[in-house]
Amino acid sequence: MRILHVEDNEDTRTLVAFVLQAEGWEAVSVDNPVAALTHAGSGGFDLYLIDNFIDGDTGNDLCADLRSLDQHTPILFYSGAMLDAESLRATGAQGYLEKPCLPEALVLEISKLMRK
Repeated sequence: MRILHVEDNEDTRTLVAFVLQAEGWEAVSVDNPVAALTHAGSGGFDLYLIDNFIDGDTGNDLCADLRSLDQHTPILFYSGAMLDAESLRATGAQGYLEKPCLPEALVLEISKLMRK
């Protein structure tokens, strides 16, 4: 499984990449929306994992932009901000997980989305 992870905090990017790779998944980590859209445009991702506040932009904006490129790949918000699940679904996201969480919770949520 190939996951595009969008996170502007370097420590969080490193930790999440480690967790994903420990599961045998490929993690492509970027720190801004422009890089995320460039990678997403090349295709081949099974899930987008995005923070809500990225480089002065919002995850909702990025989610909408991702949906304009790809209507089917699941999007999971992974954010320290309290987010409204309904507004996230309106932008095209399938899930939300609040930071911080145990690595097992992140893996479980990703696995759940991939089974759908």
